[in-house]
Amino acid sequence: MLNAFKDVFLQIMLSGIFTFQIPLLFSKPHSDREDHQSLVIMTSAVSILLCFGLSTSLFEVIPIDMGILPLFAGILYGTRASGLLLSLLYIGCHVFINEFSLSGIFLQTGLPLYPLMFFLSHRFKHSSVMEKIGCLWLGLIPALIIILASSLFEGKVIDSVSHTEMIVITLLYVLLYIFNGVLLIYFIEKTHRRLFPELFQDNSSENNVLKQLLEVIPLGMSVIDRRGTIIMMNEHLASYYKQSYPHFASGHLIGRTFYEAFKGTGIPEVLNQLITQALRGTQSGFEVIREGTMTFLAGTFPLVNPRTQHIDGVVTIVQDITEKENLKSELINFDRLSMVGQMAASITHEIRNPMAVIRGFLQLMKEKSPDTLDHYYRIVMDELDRANGIISDFLSLAQNRIVEKERCHIHDIIHELGPLLWADANLRGQSIDLRLDSYVPRMDLNSNEIKQLILNLCRNAMEAMDDKGVLTIETRRVDDVVELCVSDTGPGIPKEKLDRLFEPFFTTKSKGTGLGLALCMSIVQRHQGEISVQSEEGVGTTFTISFPGLRRDKDPLPKP
Repeated sequence: MLNAFKDVFLQIMLSGIFTFQIPLLFSKPHSDREDHQSLVIMTSAVSILLCFGLSTSLFEVIPIDMGILPLFAGILYGTRASGLLLSLLYIGCHVFINEFSLSGIFLQTGLPLYPLMFFLSHRFKHSSVMEKIGCLWLGLIPALIIILASSLFEGKVIDSVSHTEMIVITLLYVLLYIFNGVLLIYFIEKTHRRLFPELFQDNSSENNVLKQLLEVIPLGMSVIDRRGTIIMMNEHLASYYKQSYPHFASGHLIGRTFYEAFKGTGIPEVLNQLITQALRGTQSGFEVIREGTMTFLAGTFPLVNPRTQHIDGVVTIVQDITEKENLKSELINFDRLSMVGQMAASITHEIRNPMAVIRGFLQLMKEKSPDTLDHYYRIVMDELDRANGIISDFLSLAQNRIVEKERCHIHDIIHELGPLLWADANLRGQSIDLRLDSYVPRMDLNSNEIKQLILNLCRNAMEAMDDKGVLTIETRRVDDVVELCVSDTGPGIPKEKLDRLFEPFFTTKSKGTGLGLALCMSIVQRHQGEISVQSEEGVGTTFTISFPGLRRDKDPLPKP
């Protein structure tokens, strides 16, 4: 019996002394933490070999071998690769010492619990001492039960030993085994505290200030360790994640790799490459990254340890600048319109005067020419009139143009244009469908400009349709907004052209000038409205003009 206890205490010493003592001898204070972890892995391997080499059995039934303890400690503290090597070492030692059998390898080595320890490894590294002990027990106790149970079933009980005595000694052995696990974790953590005192200093007040600062900054920020795992992030970055997964809390992202956490969200996966570069010491700065309809300003910056000059992690900064990019595009469009307006104002008098003289002399020549040439004069004067219309469109695009408005009803404007629109529709074999909402109020409008707006949109719609097409003009009131919709049943507009429809000089027509829709945009903006377009190929296109702010009008709104 005394020899058995000697063997047990020898196993306790072998399973733990190398794991927490050798790093103290060979590591220097403030050394790299990963170097210390590497020493823990190597000493765990030495402990496994010594435990197997000096293993024995109690009553030829209970195996006295604590090699699984440094094995599990090595898996929890190390990487997946190092844990796999330790597992192969432990199984190899078992096969070398014992007879080879699949059941023996599967049960007497505690193999079913290995996946659990690998799964707990990441959580283990970011836990407190008591939580780490709990992670070790979670795998150690079931594994120990499996090993003892398989040995008891296969072994032969010696007659000189009673069942009660064997049970008592077995329980005592199990308790010592579990207590040894507590000592092992405790001394390893104590070693960490000696080698890395700065990691265990009480910086709670500084951390609180840092966390509050991160939450105040209007940027998505996160801190990532050397393995690419998120260890800290603010709610601004978590809000990007919640746009794709609204039911998940930001705490679920801590402990996961950045790539796994944000895969499938609006944040582009290319940021993972920038993180990899930062871990290698390359500071990317800020880059504009586009992912679908989203635009991000992203940057990665390595965190350098001032003592060791090693990279401990990466800080990522992400900002959603989609709205800013859209505003930038609109400003560019406004600049183009302003440029066109300035051009129109400067050239109109220079071109219109000689054109008027040319048209006048053409009319005189027509009167003195034979009737057989009338159609030629008519073609030339029609082209002059078309050129004059283009100049008028240029003038209408001037941004600084003052618009005089008067209170009128948009339905009156539509009815005035009715005969002209019906005449054009009849010539093309098309029809018009009017859907006018009776609850639309009077508004402050420039009737001439609104006529031009409706004519341009309706004629574009008619030109896009073949015969039997239907032009729909609809008005409706939505809360305090009046909407005017012009729809056609034409072939639709390709998606790649929708974003450029309102650019000056951009046209989808073979003989178009590209100024019609730009002019419509200018008119709508002068009325503080908005214009949008929805189009589906093979179905048709709808232009929607919104006139907002009706509740500030003096006239009471009719209630629907």
